[in-house]
Amino acid sequence: MKSSCSLTKRCIIQFIVFAFLFVIGVGIASKAVADDDVVKVVYHADFSDPRRFSSMLTSINNMVTHYQNELIEYDVRIIFVAHGIRFVTNDKLKDTPFAEDAAMAERRANIKGRLEALHSVQEVKLELCDITRSQINLAADKLYEGIESVPSGVVRLAELQHEGFAYIKIE
Repeated sequence: MKSSCSLTKRCIIQFIVFAFLFVIGVGIASKAVADDDVVKVVYHADFSDPRRFSSMLTSINNMVTHYQNELIEYDVRIIFVAHGIRFVTNDKLKDTPFAEDAAMAERRANIKGRLEALHSVQEVKLELCDITRSQINLAADKLYEGIESVPSGVVRLAELQHEGFAYIKIE
């Protein structure tokens, strides 16, 4: 009788330990899966060429369309630094290093429409370096709707990469 009691106690203890480890293992596994469920991508826009920026918008649109078609959750962002500020305002940025040229003037309306659609329809997040904005004294209300300000664009890029975002810069 004594041996069956100790066997039962041992079985109960083993069962409790196994159940505890199972629950912890499931919790850890589900967190890893949850982290992997969202594809995270950050695009770096620090250039002035509207043709290059248009190519970047096409790339982003193709990416998010693919994710939507495959029912994959995503978090796609564009970080605008330096010359990239040209793409987030209607201001001609006269007398700044980022001033509008003929190529930008010609493509501005198209770029603005595509950028706003990516933000409002496909939920692409748009973040502008506040150092760049403040250096040229551009008022925040001159930015397109949906543009979020971050203290430093390059710091934000580093933070997002640290959080697991893939970094893309269109050449």
